[in-house]
Amino acid sequence: MLPRPTDAELEILTVLWSRGPSTVRQVHEVINRRKPTQYSTVLKFMQIMTEKGLVKRDERQRAHIYAAAQARERTQQQLAGDLLRRAFGGSATNLLMGALSARKASKQELAELRKLLDDYEKSADGKTERQK
Repeated sequence: MLPRPTDAELEILTVLWSRGPSTVRQVHEVINRRKPTQYSTVLKFMQIMTEKGLVKRDERQRAHIYAAAQARERTQQQLAGDLLRRAFGGSATNLLMGALSARKASKQELAELRKLLDDYEKSADGKTERQK
């Protein structure tokens, strides 16, 4: 399992997930539009992230191309699982209630959650039946 990304690393990963494989300059331009950031800072973070295995670097071209080592969904699952264990004692109910109490969910979001729970329950029932 890869190390948990810091907030700054997650910001870089978000750019890479949105843009796809990118140079340091391209990542810096996106981040710099949101908040003033030095190019050298982004470069250093991306070098560290390469060492950690969070990003992959293609060195075949003069300007190295970086890509996220894992899909966004996989990283989100890892972060959610870590948060679930550390802050909510492993309770998915407490995690969901904490998330819902932190920010009012729209009707659309609540409908999506209901559908996800229904789908999850159906798939869990199917696994139980197959295991019997």
